[in-house]
Amino acid sequence: MLLSGCSHFNDGRQAKTTFAEANDLFHQGSYTASLEKYSGMIDKYPATADRALFEMGIIYAHPKNEQKDYRKSLECFQKLIKDYPESVYRQNSEMMMFTIRNVALKDQTIAAQQMQIETLRHEVQGKENEIVTLQKTMEAFEKKMEALEKKFFDYAIRKGSVDRILIEKSTRRLMLISRGEVLKSYKIALGGNPIGPKERQGDNKTPEGTYVIDGRNTDSRFHLSLHISYPNERDNHRAKELGVSPGGDIMIHGIKNGFSWVGDTHTEVDWTKGCVAVTDEGIEEISKVAPNGTIVEIRP
Repeated sequence: MLLSGCSHFNDGRQAKTTFAEANDLFHQGSYTASLEKYSGMIDKYPATADRALFEMGIIYAHPKNEQKDYRKSLECFQKLIKDYPESVYRQNSEMMMFTIRNVALKDQTIAAQQMQIETLRHEVQGKENEIVTLQKTMEAFEKKMEALEKKFFDYAIRKGSVDRILIEKSTRRLMLISRGEVLKSYKIALGGNPIGPKERQGDNKTPEGTYVIDGRNTDSRFHLSLHISYPNERDNHRAKELGVSPGGDIMIHGIKNGFSWVGDTHTEVDWTKGCVAVTDEGIEEISKVAPNGTIVEIRP
C-alpha cells in the first residue's frame, strides 16, 4: 500500500511538471512541441488525460497557430466529452466546439460570398444592387460571428500574460502588450487639457512617462479604477523646479457611474481630470489581465 501511494504521488508530481513544460512551450509559440508534450501525457498519465485533451483542443484552434486545424481541435473536444463524461472540462469543451464550428462556418461562408461577389462584378455589371445587398448580408453575418470570436479571443488573452500597458495619447489608444505583441487595444478619453505631460495639480493633463499599476478600487465612482504610480521621480523633479505640487490620483478607469450607456461615444471628448478612461467593459477586461506591478507606459 505504501509503495502504491508513493507511485501515485510521483505520477501526480511528474504530470504537474509535464503540464508546466507543455504550457511554457505554448507561451513560447512552440505549438507543435506543446501538442506533442500534451499528447504523450494521455497514455502516460491517464488521470489527467481529459485536461491534456482540452489543452490540445485549444492549441489546435488558437488564432496565432499558423498550422491550426479546426478538425483536430474538434476531435480532441469530442473525445474528451465521450471518454470523460464527468470531466470538469466537459462544459467548456462543449462551448469551444460550438464556437469553433461557428468560426469555421463563418470562414467558409465569407470565402464563398467573396467569390460570388467577384464573379458578379466581372460577369454581370448590371447587378450592382444585388451585390450591395449581398455585401450587407455578409457584414451582418460578420457582426453576428464577432460575439462568438470574442469568447475565443478572451480565452486566448487569459492564456497569455499581459506584461505592459501602452497608452498613446496622440491616437487615443490603450494597448495590452504581451511579449512585444498587442493582444487588444481600446479607444480612450484623456484629461481635458491633453497636450503635453502633466505638470501640476489641477492642470487637467494626462501624464507622460513610465509608471506601474500600484492599486485598484472596485468601489470607484467610475465603475472600476486602476491607480498608476504618478508622480514618478522625473515628475517630482519637474514640479519642484516649477515650485508647484505635481498632483496625483491618476487612474485608468471606466465611465462615470450611471452613464455606462454612452459606450465608446465617451471617447469623442477628452473629459477626465487627467486620468485615462475606457468603457466599463474595457476596464473590467484590463483589470483581469493586468495585476498590480504591471508597467504602464504613456506616450505623447
